[in-house]
Amino acid sequence: MTIAHHPSEETLVDYVAGALDEGNSLVIATHIARCTECQETVRDLRIIAGAVLETCATEAISAGSRAASLARLDVANTGSDRLHYGAPVNSLLSAPREPLALYDHGSWRRIGPGVQRCDIKVAEDHGTRVFLLKASAGTHLPEHRHTGTEWTCVLTGAFTHEHGHFGPGDFDEADASVDHHPIVESDSECICLVALNGQIELSGWFGRLIQPFVRF
Repeated sequence: MTIAHHPSEETLVDYVAGALDEGNSLVIATHIARCTECQETVRDLRIIAGAVLETCATEAISAGSRAASLARLDVANTGSDRLHYGAPVNSLLSAPREPLALYDHGSWRRIGPGVQRCDIKVAEDHGTRVFLLKASAGTHLPEHRHTGTEWTCVLTGAFTHEHGHFGPGDFDEADASVDHHPIVESDSECICLVALNGQIELSGWFGRLIQPFVRF
């Protein structure tokens, strides 16, 4: 599997720093689990972060604060302090082989011609909706733009749009400056993991016509 599209280095820095919300972290972790290049980048970033921490001045803490911190670590290690729907707090940062396996999900439901959606349940969405998107072979998804961000990791199949070809493992990052008109390849269906912040607005007369019937 050749992966051609990756998160930006700034995005990976935010991921390593724990600055992303859970939904976006899940999409990044899913890409990393498939991408040796980004695994190496994340490893290097952690080494750099560790080196920076070693240069920081230390400060004594009270016995009570130390005990409380150790207790929190013990709870996390037993797995009882888990995200509401089942993913351990630090699991995404360790990029397990299949991060999606940590999560509950709903059932597939049709949201448009040839397109289905399956919601992924995250504990704290912070306005980010996470779902699997499945489109039949040859499907032309409506041209659309975003009021926020849309991060996508391809799981199976492939699609193309104005910014290139995206196959298994590829990461696609869109924001309000990007208009998309994805077309699924004709030989197989395409399944993607998506973290969507904001809304999708369909473009053109046809998009505006069907917007009330397409449930993103």
